[in-house]
Amino acid sequence: MTGRRRKPGRIGLYVITAIWLAILVPMSAMAAPYAAMVMDARNGEVIHSDNADTRLHPASLTKMMTLYVVFEAVQNGEISMDTKVRISQKAAAEPPSKLGLRAGSTIQLRYLVRAAAIKSANDAATALAEAISGSEAAFARRMNRTAKAIGMTRTTFKNAHGLTESGHLSTARDMTILGRHVLYDYPQYYNLFSRRSTDAGIKTVAHTNRRFLDSYAGADGIKTGYTRAAGFNLTASAERGGERIIVTVFGGNSTASRNAQVAKLMDLGFKKAPSRMALRTPRKPPYLGPDTSATTETVIARSQTPSTNTRAKSIRVVAAAVKTSLRPTARPVAEPILPDALVAELKQDIQSVLEDVQTAEVQDVAATSAQIALATPVSEATVNAALSTEQAAPSASVKPVVRPRTLVLASATARQAAPAAPAPKREAEIVTRISTSGGRHWGINVGRFSSRHAAEKALLQTALAEMATLDGSLRKVVNGSRGFDANFMGLTRDSADLACRRLQARQVTCFMIGPS
Repeated sequence: MTGRRRKPGRIGLYVITAIWLAILVPMSAMAAPYAAMVMDARNGEVIHSDNADTRLHPASLTKMMTLYVVFEAVQNGEISMDTKVRISQKAAAEPPSKLGLRAGSTIQLRYLVRAAAIKSANDAATALAEAISGSEAAFARRMNRTAKAIGMTRTTFKNAHGLTESGHLSTARDMTILGRHVLYDYPQYYNLFSRRSTDAGIKTVAHTNRRFLDSYAGADGIKTGYTRAAGFNLTASAERGGERIIVTVFGGNSTASRNAQVAKLMDLGFKKAPSRMALRTPRKPPYLGPDTSATTETVIARSQTPSTNTRAKSIRVVAAAVKTSLRPTARPVAEPILPDALVAELKQDIQSVLEDVQTAEVQDVAATSAQIALATPVSEATVNAALSTEQAAPSASVKPVVRPRTLVLASATARQAAPAAPAPKREAEIVTRISTSGGRHWGINVGRFSSRHAAEKALLQTALAEMATLDGSLRKVVNGSRGFDANFMGLTRDSADLACRRLQARQVTCFMIGPS
């Protein structure tokens, strides 16, 4: 009886196991592929890679390239952060995550940048693309051109937001390269990616990566991404003790598991990376300007009275938005060929002019000699010899006559008769040395440190964070009795004052150093 009672229990256990297998096996089959890359950001050396060159769905990691192109456009004057952008119907209709933009409304570009970087808003990304290139398709072409320029060899962008689209693919390696360029090419904007929340114009938005930023010491960016096809993606960066590591993970199963895997890989990177490493920033790609490639559309022209034997004509219309007017090159003009007679006449005229000039010079010398003879007892033989020499060689350059030691001018008598006026007293003239440094005698101090290494590190971090005002300055560590002073020298007074005010706004200690 006991054996018979246990048999139905075993059958139920088998049924439950089969049901769980039927559920779990398809879910595991649908899981997004995993890929990872760990890189030392200071020199670009790869520390760890796993499936890093497989083309996968990047999801919203795409927005790193969207923002990179926007930063490039702003820096080169195509648009400004204060530009008012009108929201299109297409941008307003993008699916979540979104800021909630309404079609026809306007908003400053800076708020779109914040929404795309912090909230990963798809409507903001599309609005940015249309503001820069006129359409999302044209912007995607510029994204691909930029990706190729910075070495992303296995990436193809189809849109600006990263929602799943056929052919929109990238790799863990390419996204790590992109994150490094975002960090070093536009350091003035990198602080965006570490903000836990920000004002996006119409609302305050929270960072999609705030959990990892709060949980991992030294983390300061960069971008999350999620779609069903991609899984949970993240490109993150962290800095500890002068070491900076960038990690990219594709295909996480959840936010928590992805963050745990990124933290594990970060620890691996800091463990293997050397503590001292010369900084070799990536080469910033050259600015190629806005994408001016033409877009084509096909227009079908049909007869007003169609017949079965009439075929429609396809007319290819090419349209391109002209952003800059190119200066036309000068038409090549052949040098005129002069006739021989004209050349001979020109030579004769030139020779005639030269002879007239030489004759005038000889006459001037003769007149001068005659005036000297009136007041100076010079022998006639000397004058005749000089004149005969000049007349004998009129084509040679005129040699001046030697001035007699005792020369009395004809006007000397009249001058002696009139009393000489007292010469005006000349005031002392103060001559100052002209500066060749352009007035760059000022500097700023950003702190005093216990070691030279700490001072040099502070100078490097400050230079990367404030390139706009400190560009061209000299980083100098001064060893004093109380420690090592970290100074930037070679600034004008205005630039030193501006740099200090900007640094103090970021809670960085700073004071100006005068030219003494």
